[in-house]
Amino acid sequence: MRFAPDTEESLEFVVMLGNTDPGASRSGADELATIEQLAELLARCTYSGRIDQDEAELREVRATRDLLRQVWTLGRDEAVEVVNRMLREARALPRLARHDGLDWHIHATAPDAPLAERIRVEAAMALADVIRMDEMRRLRVCAAPDCTGLLLDLSRNGLKRFCGVRCGNRMNMIAFRERKAGQ
Repeated sequence: MRFAPDTEESLEFVVMLGNTDPGASRSGADELATIEQLAELLARCTYSGRIDQDEAELREVRATRDLLRQVWTLGRDEAVEVVNRMLREARALPRLARHDGLDWHIHATAPDAPLAERIRVEAAMALADVIRMDEMRRLRVCAAPDCTGLLLDLSRNGLKRFCGVRCGNRMNMIAFRERKAGQ
């Protein structure tokens, strides 16, 4: 499955952001607990515009993380309501932009809008593409019973089950041991 590059980039960021949640993180801790951790997350992606680096911004980004994790698990029609609300609340006005070595892509907020609002709107724009293409099944939660990691399945056959190699290997080892015990 291929989406537009900016759509894929936004969805991949939602996965990174969502997987900082204590139930989904590799460490089992909240990996978005400090301003420094937010800065590290933002350093791994291209986020232009205003970044305040304060506690208020951190709180808003964490609330956005929770909202996006919720949207990730909704059905198509339920997701439409939340996506439309995110766009409406931000008074999103799509426009083409080119910056930081990136080719033309869509932004729908001003560069000086709060970071959490820009994250929500970019995610909403990407989710709108997913919804329009009827591909919500590509947004899933890890199939490992003890993991709540988000995954974006861009594979051709759409059968990806685990949030990463770690969970896949762990679940394969469990299945192997169960088969060996049953012999």
